[in-house]
Amino acid sequence: MTLSTLDWSIIAAFFAISLAIGLIVSRRAGQSYQEFFLSGRGMPWWLLGVSMVATTFSADTPNLVTDIVRNNGIAGNWVWWAFLLTGMLTVFVYAKLWRRSGILTDLEFYELRYHGKAAAFLRGFRAVYLGLFFNVMIMATVTLAAIKIGGVMLGLSPWETVLISSVIVVLYTSLGGLRGVILTDFFQFALAMGGIIWAAVVVVNLPQVGGLEQLLAHPNLEGKLNLLPDFSDSEQLVPLFILPLAVQWWSVWYPGAEPGGGGYIVQRMLSAKDENNAVGATLLFNIAHYALRPWPWILIALASLVVFPDLESLKMAFPNVSENVVKDDLAFPAMLTFLPTGLLGLVVASLIAAFMSTLSTHLNWGASYLVHDFYRRFIHEAAEEQTLVRVGRLSTVALMAFTALFALALDNALQAFNILLQIGAGTGLIFILRWFWWRINAYSEIAAMAISFLMAIYLELIHPGGLESHTKLLLGVSVTTAGWLAVTFLTPPTPQHRLLSFYQLIKPAPGGWQPVIEQGLQDGTLSRKALRPGRLPLEIAAMLIACLMVYAALFATGFWIYGNTLAGSIATGTALVSAGVLYGIWKKLPPQTENSESV
Repeated sequence: MTLSTLDWSIIAAFFAISLAIGLIVSRRAGQSYQEFFLSGRGMPWWLLGVSMVATTFSADTPNLVTDIVRNNGIAGNWVWWAFLLTGMLTVFVYAKLWRRSGILTDLEFYELRYHGKAAAFLRGFRAVYLGLFFNVMIMATVTLAAIKIGGVMLGLSPWETVLISSVIVVLYTSLGGLRGVILTDFFQFALAMGGIIWAAVVVVNLPQVGGLEQLLAHPNLEGKLNLLPDFSDSEQLVPLFILPLAVQWWSVWYPGAEPGGGGYIVQRMLSAKDENNAVGATLLFNIAHYALRPWPWILIALASLVVFPDLESLKMAFPNVSENVVKDDLAFPAMLTFLPTGLLGLVVASLIAAFMSTLSTHLNWGASYLVHDFYRRFIHEAAEEQTLVRVGRLSTVALMAFTALFALALDNALQAFNILLQIGAGTGLIFILRWFWWRINAYSEIAAMAISFLMAIYLELIHPGGLESHTKLLLGVSVTTAGWLAVTFLTPPTPQHRLLSFYQLIKPAPGGWQPVIEQGLQDGTLSRKALRPGRLPLEIAAMLIACLMVYAALFATGFWIYGNTLAGSIATGTALVSAGVLYGIWKKLPPQTENSESV
């Protein structure tokens, strides 16, 4: 397909605006590495929330959703919709704790919470493991989507797409640091969201599709439209619904949905003005991520089942695309080839925006690990600010180079999604409990990390056949959780002085810290006036009400699209009532102050 002059002009304007934002903030970004990685800790909630949403609105996400819908129907999306539970847990329990810590990266937490060489090893190893290896795998899935979009919509070969995208993203990210990333995210999200909604309307009304009513009645969509899986079909119910809601959300570490928060989500919370802005940003992110964005992708995925009912039809339509990337996720960019001039340019620009916003965040986040938690901590502790910024920019280039190489080896987004879930299987619970249970130590986390990784290697590479993906996940969670719990009780606890300093700084709910509190009161290192009341039950209630609100809004949108007025009205009412209740709870959860006393 060919883009018109108008299409190319829209794309060029997008690049010009993005580059201009980077240039405007580049000087400020280079002032210090804290400015480069945390934008001066002065960002408002609305800008941070939109930035989080823009980051997760990556080029591979609609491809992943399309893959899921074509294979498992709309209900298959529960494999990621279930992560709303951990998202809202982060909002109401962990966001303020992270902001209160005052650290620069979430990996610095290890030497704040734990002690000695084990804590230092954990911080340094995870800086390389997450910042380089894991991060590269995530970015490679996004780049894979760019490869497929470039091949279908622009006729580019994989290496051409990778080369062009690498140069653009590295230049943009290196200029502005996190401030440039956040400001550009705002512009890019507006473009991406507007473009994809418009595209969904056009695609649904294509002559081949025939409009919304004909689409929903098409025989190719039989069994694909249910918002919940078939409860009588255990083969679908267990892996797509029960396991994600009962186990996956709390047990699996996945970027952007880490139990207790982590990665670039924590980076945004740490760059907030204060605790309230950190909480507000994370709440906005979860509402927009789960309730606002999915339906345009879903509608395009459903339409693709009418136009390209199987892989063979995709291969015939795009004979110049390499066969090894012709999977179900290719159907999303394939549907966009039907867009008219002008809109095509806007949508291509929006997909580039989604790609750039995700990679720019991951590049900056990964570089922050390599600079702050590895280079500065273990190699050159006395490095000057300008040196640290320079190392950060060099790390950005290196990360993109590794990403490009790995992206060329992947086949489809769902494949990478399952691998990432398996690597993090069983580690999630430890990230939830380490704030509230004094007994967890550095060896607990080392064991969880090692066991989950070894289990993933065994189940995905050494013994890949014979087990379903959900069975592998459950097995990984069980073995890893049992392993780190055993290590926790077989190894000595973190020293009292470190536990006490952590408790006094973070002020978590006191229930799981009673031995530390009692010891502190006995030896005089802690006063009763310094204790803080626990609000965990109220915070958990806020989490559950917020989840009900978002799921109701998600379902309401679907019911209105289906023309089901009664169900749509009930779901809409539920969402509104839940929002009112949540607001009432929110007012009872102000930030804790130094003058707060136990009651």
